[in-house]
Amino acid sequence: MISKKKSKSLAKKSLVSPTKLKKGDTIAIVAPAGILDSSLGYIKKASELIKSWGLNSVLGPNLFSKHNHFAGTDKERLKDLQWALNSHEFKAIWCARGGYGTLRVVDNLNFELFNKYPKWLIGYSDVTVLHSKLHNIGIETIHGMMPVDMRNYASLSKASIKSLKSALFNTPINYEIKANKYNTQGTAVGKIIGGNLSLLVAQLGSNSQLDTKNKILFFEEIGEYKYHIDRMIQSLKRANYFDQCTGLIVGDITKIKNNSPSWGSCVESLIKDALKPYNFPIAFGMPAGHSSENKALILGRKIELSVKNSKTLLNFY
Repeated sequence: MISKKKSKSLAKKSLVSPTKLKKGDTIAIVAPAGILDSSLGYIKKASELIKSWGLNSVLGPNLFSKHNHFAGTDKERLKDLQWALNSHEFKAIWCARGGYGTLRVVDNLNFELFNKYPKWLIGYSDVTVLHSKLHNIGIETIHGMMPVDMRNYASLSKASIKSLKSALFNTPINYEIKANKYNTQGTAVGKIIGGNLSLLVAQLGSNSQLDTKNKILFFEEIGEYKYHIDRMIQSLKRANYFDQCTGLIVGDITKIKNNSPSWGSCVESLIKDALKPYNFPIAFGMPAGHSSENKALILGRKIELSVKNSKTLLNFY
């Protein structure tokens, strides 16, 4: 876990925002977790997208490696991540996909050179591990779409692409979200943190566990039973995760598995019931996570969350 002294320091200070991208800059694409299928062509599509923005792309040397469940051995994936983190030529690191595997290598990464040449880290799902680690060393990151999402380019939301570009080029980001009957109204200000719910729980007790004091927490999830979701939220509650939050944003909770017997309520009701003891605004329906519309969130950035009867507003400072 991070020390109380460092936790207080991060809570008060603005995080380092990597330099905005400009034409001619280079993005490195790496695979820290699951296997990539080179036959599907989504890396090529991602490279073409980068080129259309006036940028260059470089692929990790072990990008298409395979080892059991992973995109190469732990050593190969670690080597590619370290290569991307160390280079002062790259202005962003785009994780090709999630899955599982980042947790196995994160503690062996060295961030000394990265701190001298901070760059944007982009991804979601399993990449939550890196978001959390970088937040704790004081660097903003981007929770957003990945190259794997370009498998079905025709169905991919243009808003996802536009929001990622806006985040990278420092164009202001503000979102208006439809009202949800399960919302808890109110206004909150704080740094937005979080990511995939399973990975937030997996990091409890480690040096990449997030300090949620005066923060607005975001989480999303995919492919879980409702009782699993409840168990994870209860685990976070037992770890005092929500005690000093100023707000909660719930992203996409998709492909929920059927309980037998049935859980008996929707996932929104499950989350709302679990968080009854807390007095902060809760916004459901943020289009971020495992869906075709995955809008970019600058994690570590101060935001204002305004949950109203008619709509929810999310404004980045």
